[in-house]
Amino acid sequence: MRFDELDLSDDILDALDAMNFNECTPIQEQAIPVILDGRDLIAVAQTGTGKTAAYLLPVIDRLVDEPVPEDAVNCIVMAPTRELAQQIDRQMEGFAYFVPINSVAIYGGTDGAGFAQQQRGLKLGADVVIATPGRLLAHLNMGYVDLSKVSYFILDEADRMLDMGFYDDIMQIVKQLPKSRQTLMFSATMPPKIQQLAKAILNNPAEVKLAVSRPTEKIDQSAYVCYDPQKTPLLKHLLKTYHSKRVIVFSASKLAVRDLSRDLRRSKIKTGEMHSDLDQNERDKVMLDFRAGRIDVLVATDILARGIDIDDISMVVNYDVPREAEDYIHRIGRTARANADGKAVTLVNERDQVKFGSIERFLKYEVRKDAVPAELGETPEYRPERRRSKPAGGAKKQKPGGGRRFNRKPNKPKQAK
Repeated sequence: MRFDELDLSDDILDALDAMNFNECTPIQEQAIPVILDGRDLIAVAQTGTGKTAAYLLPVIDRLVDEPVPEDAVNCIVMAPTRELAQQIDRQMEGFAYFVPINSVAIYGGTDGAGFAQQQRGLKLGADVVIATPGRLLAHLNMGYVDLSKVSYFILDEADRMLDMGFYDDIMQIVKQLPKSRQTLMFSATMPPKIQQLAKAILNNPAEVKLAVSRPTEKIDQSAYVCYDPQKTPLLKHLLKTYHSKRVIVFSASKLAVRDLSRDLRRSKIKTGEMHSDLDQNERDKVMLDFRAGRIDVLVATDILARGIDIDDISMVVNYDVPREAEDYIHRIGRTARANADGKAVTLVNERDQVKFGSIERFLKYEVRKDAVPAELGETPEYRPERRRSKPAGGAKKQKPGGGRRFNRKPNKPKQAK
């Protein structure tokens, strides 16, 4: 479906045309008519499917066409991270270019001037407030923010917000909102805690659920089955052998990100890091340096990775196996964009074999297991079908370069003497 087939205003269609947006994505095609009808919505769609436009376009359209209070906060968009809030704000500027709608992004890590700008926007009443939960709540607690006239409340990446512990913050913000609002919730997954939140804040919602798409065939997927101490040498091998520039490495914790970044820098690899201990100016500088090519390898945590929007990534390395199949698809989807080829590699230690096995079952195929370089020593056997356990006499090991369970030649029986 084309955007001009939807019931959107000419000014918004002009903005879309200027941005070369012509065809709707599936989430946009299904969600926009529901939102224009004024219904609450819960939508399950992975990142990268165009969901930001799916909620911003109809909300901007309704803010322009229907009478809303002036000098008041009319819409709140909640996002889990500063990076995503900034990304939404940039898209908001493009979509609303030809209409008299203003917005302000509210997030932590800013200097005094940035905080004053946020404060001014909230006091004067920006039409659309794009905020992280903690920072918006901090402004609310200072007593100068009025949310009693909010018509639209949107939760983007709701599952991530709950993973980060924002449930109580969200519910405190909800208490400040009018009951007559329209509420929209977008999430990549639908665990029980999301269902609980939806039941608490949505009113007879419509549901849109898109199947998680499989990775594009342009991504060359592979994995190395290894012991934990072999991971960093393996990563350096990958950077030396395949791609040494425009590489993103995903790790499970900010401590691991710091340690790995330090190790790579000691090896003279131009490395940047993205984790929650960096302030906003530091994060902005890292992203600017990565885009400009002054940094070749970016090591990031999963949560912050959702704010990374760069098209020409040559290789993605899962230093740690992600928790969910959807996270795996999101991570490796950073590469092979705009019809380019890309490489995605996962390092699978003994502890993460079960998780990686569940990812393979979701994909409905086995990811190729490449041989670990012989100089790195023996590797564990790949046994994803059972949890890690040591049989009597110690765990069975593979010879160097092993780690594959499939297509092995059977051992020949010994000849009787």
